[in-house]
Amino acid sequence: MGMFNLQQIYPDINTDWRLALTATLCVGGAIILIKKSINNRKIQKKILKALQRRDKSFHDAQQAVQQFKKTNPDFQGSSIVSLSLPDLTGKLKDGSLEPDAVLYAFMEKALQVNDKLNCNTEILMGAVEQLKNIDTHKNGLLYGVPISIKENLGYKGHDSTCGVLCKLEQPAVMDSVVVAVLKRQGAVPFVKTNVPQGLLNYDCSNPIYGQTKNPCNLQKTCGGSSGGEGALIGGGGSILGLGTDIAGSVRIPAAFCGICGLKPTSNRISLRGASSCARGQKSVLSSIGPLARDVESLALFMQALLCDDMFTLDPTVPPIPFNRKVYESSEPLRIGYFETDDYFQPSPSMVRAFRETKDLLEKAGHTLVPFKLPRVFNTVYDMIVKGILADEGATLLKHLEGGHIDPTLGPQIAPYRLPKFVKKFLSVILKPIFPRMSAALNSLCGVRSISELWEQHAKVEDYIHEVGAEWRRLNLDVLLYPMLGPAYNFFFCGKLTSVLSNTGLFNLLNFPAGAVTVSTVTEEDEEQLKQYKGCFGDMWDKLFVKAVEGGVGLPVAVQCVSLPWQDEVCLRFMREVEQLTANNKHTRRH
Repeated sequence: MGMFNLQQIYPDINTDWRLALTATLCVGGAIILIKKSINNRKIQKKILKALQRRDKSFHDAQQAVQQFKKTNPDFQGSSIVSLSLPDLTGKLKDGSLEPDAVLYAFMEKALQVNDKLNCNTEILMGAVEQLKNIDTHKNGLLYGVPISIKENLGYKGHDSTCGVLCKLEQPAVMDSVVVAVLKRQGAVPFVKTNVPQGLLNYDCSNPIYGQTKNPCNLQKTCGGSSGGEGALIGGGGSILGLGTDIAGSVRIPAAFCGICGLKPTSNRISLRGASSCARGQKSVLSSIGPLARDVESLALFMQALLCDDMFTLDPTVPPIPFNRKVYESSEPLRIGYFETDDYFQPSPSMVRAFRETKDLLEKAGHTLVPFKLPRVFNTVYDMIVKGILADEGATLLKHLEGGHIDPTLGPQIAPYRLPKFVKKFLSVILKPIFPRMSAALNSLCGVRSISELWEQHAKVEDYIHEVGAEWRRLNLDVLLYPMLGPAYNFFFCGKLTSVLSNTGLFNLLNFPAGAVTVSTVTEEDEEQLKQYKGCFGDMWDKLFVKAVEGGVGLPVAVQCVSLPWQDEVCLRFMREVEQLTANNKHTRRH
């Protein structure tokens, strides 16, 4: 019997097979494209609905303001929003200002600021309803004071998206603890403010609400992740705001926008009801903290929050009321200081602002003592990066699925998506020529096991105790350190996570840390920036120069730091820096 030859029976089989394969590929490709198109339409529809909700809230707020103006022809909003917090609270208490006039004044100003900066995600019209019963909280420390809140803080009936699509159309079923406490203290949360996509970024842009700009210079970023807060307060549209901070997310916007911000000890203020894209991570702790125009406002905010209502609503918060006596102390301080951590070299304006502040403190009678944090290079990668991204960034990436990646975040997360063996290989290859990138890629491999995670947690504990022991040996009260700045040009934050040693170390240590604006960038600072080499002279150091160039006139801050649970001491130090700076400016003018 001869061999069975299919081609003799079906002479066109090869042609038919090729046609069938081509047709299958075409159909498969078409299905993928159709699915992608349908998915894109769903995404755009979701975003459109969110923007419609935002715009409706803006329209309703504008209508409410206009209606109030009609019935109150003598209303002067500008004279209200220019008041300091002590003056505002005083006038509300004595009845010379009514809560409705104050709310509509700030509502109007917030809308005006948003037109320039794109800092608001929604006006909370529930604030108008809240006014109906506001007099039942007349004894509250913040009676009648409008408050802005970061978009991720829960407010009943409203989304807390963290700038990611998967959290859209999931309104909070109840107020977060901080919002509930603020309401009981008579405060009126009236606006939610913008954030970066996923929160783990220090710019302020996302695919839903877009990019927020800096009130000091529209060509610069406001910082993040509490960037909408920094922009709105810096622009005069809010007198007090709440943000969250996991590696500088309160302090960076405060510094970039020329205001003040405090990262308290983690869990000094309840985090319950705050939305996150990295919940469960325990190595580098997040804090809820206030932003304001001045330190006294931060202190009053902390005093208002640290009350029995907070401790009852969240029993995991230590019941430690605000210690006004410690905050108001005028005893000389023993201040540790260091100009650089030998990992990130501050910009010329940061160095000058730091040195000027140090000199003012010495002249005022405080004792300045050199201090150094140990092994910062290893700490950044083995504890901070490996801690926040112990899962190789999987939790954050999962929150980003099904939507577009914002261009401000893209460069940051690109290496997260590389296969582990590629990251390991590149880490080995780059080690001799680019040690920081090598260490970063190695850390992005995360932890391999639960036992390694426990080991990592133990290292963090040991490091905290080591730093604390040196602090006690030197008998320090507080620490002075430069603050990242000035504000960046757009699209650099996602490329420069290397600079976050400047702020992230104090989250790792869980030390309270605040940013106080003390100066502005000078022409001389800008000229010296041309000679900046950094600690490594690598690509990241060169990129930093491009990020901060063109900053003349922008604000520059310093960081004030204290030991855990001594937030009042940190604020007292911040107030001292603020007052000495103000007195020095006054002396120079005269």
